[in-house]
Amino acid sequence: MLKCYIVRVAIAAAVLVPFVSGCTVGGAAAGGYVGHETTHSTVGTVGGAVAGGIIGHELGK
Repeated sequence: MLKCYIVRVAIAAAVLVPFVSGCTVGGAAAGGYVGHETTHSTVGTVGGAVAGGIIGHELGK
């Protein structure tokens, strides 16, 4: 299960890196991890990643 999660995060990071700054990617990774650990669902992982990415982007400005 963790291996699948790591692969998803790696793919998402590879897709997002050209478009966003490091703070956004770091926030998305952290948010995705927290979302996954608290809900143990794909929806929680994606939701956490989106929220973390937004927060990271705003803090990186």
